[in-house]
Amino acid sequence: MPSKDKSTDEKPKGIRNVLFLGLVSFFTDFSTEMILGSLPTFIVNNLGASRDLLGAIEGSSELTSYIFRMISGSLSDKVRKRKIFVLIGYGLSTISKPFFAISSSWVDVFIVRATDRIGKGVRTAPRDALIADSVSDSISGKAFGIHRTIDQMGAIAGPLASFAILQFMDIQYVFLLSLIPGAIAVIILVFFVKEVATKKLASPPTIFGNIKDMIKSNKPFVILVVITGIFSLGAFNFSFILLKASELGVEQSFIPIVYAVINIAHTMVGIPAGILADKIGKEKVLLISYTIFVTSSILMVVSFNNIAYAYFLAAVFGFYVGISETVQRAIIPRYVPSELRGTAYGLYSLVTGVCFFTSNITFGFIWDTYNIQTAVVYSVSLSLIAILSMIAFIKKYNNVKAHLS
Repeated sequence: MPSKDKSTDEKPKGIRNVLFLGLVSFFTDFSTEMILGSLPTFIVNNLGASRDLLGAIEGSSELTSYIFRMISGSLSDKVRKRKIFVLIGYGLSTISKPFFAISSSWVDVFIVRATDRIGKGVRTAPRDALIADSVSDSISGKAFGIHRTIDQMGAIAGPLASFAILQFMDIQYVFLLSLIPGAIAVIILVFFVKEVATKKLASPPTIFGNIKDMIKSNKPFVILVVITGIFSLGAFNFSFILLKASELGVEQSFIPIVYAVINIAHTMVGIPAGILADKIGKEKVLLISYTIFVTSSILMVVSFNNIAYAYFLAAVFGFYVGISETVQRAIIPRYVPSELRGTAYGLYSLVTGVCFFTSNITFGFIWDTYNIQTAVVYSVSLSLIAILSMIAFIKKYNNVKAHLS
């Protein structure tokens, strides 16, 4: 009976942490998405980069992020502190983005983008572990759905703010003004987000030691990482949706609106996807997201050359991203104990990041060298392998008990 009361008392505090972390992400995404909605076309059209170079910039920047997730996640397990890494990460991203304003080549953009992604890498695994530590597994889907939804509200507001600014000012002002919401995010993090105590590891941890322990004792988690890695080898990011929208006739000043549509769809499904995942199983809902990605990929090659179709395509892609990014974060606590969650989130991110890096470069290269149809065949083929593998995984590990916090 006492333990039940304790759980009841802790739940509001945990949700409070989730809500404030959501606000931190809201303002950071507001800042980031002000820029990202226009960045792909800025790189290709203004700076003269090719599509495969765009893929390399995006992929390598994300890869950098994922490497740092592994490091910071494991370190947060070692020192049993999450918040300091979250703060460093958000702070680095906030101060780096205004430097896009003085970028005159794709190299400059890459340096700034990579720095921003390092910040994201440093904060993401510890932040996700902090969210997971704040709530029980039975409501982790809902918690991550709440966080993701608040986060994505910023991702909607950002492109809309960018669109408004671009009606009166050059894109450089968008880059400079992104500092304001980023600074607000850091202030909220410092004063309102609370640390959550985690269990002490039995032996002095190291990054590779933590990974070794996880691989040896968490076979389902390892298999899950492999499956998501296969899927990530075929997945591409939003940049190619925006380029497709441009080809369909959307003017550059309206590209942020297309990006906003992606984020609106993303936001709409966050909480419902999380709640559904808690009810029917996170693995099954992740499988749904894979299927929607395949649908959006096929829609990339359907011949509807009009602007309205670009927004429809963006919405479908947004549904995939919203479900996937909510559920794949909520699924980790089921297979990994709390004292190794930072490492788990880092390893998961590193594997998927390396694969995603490869996919973005490959997809862009195939599109440039051959055509979009061939690029889509590449993506869909790997996605179908991942879907079949996930179905087999669900059948085998459906009854695995969740690790307790």
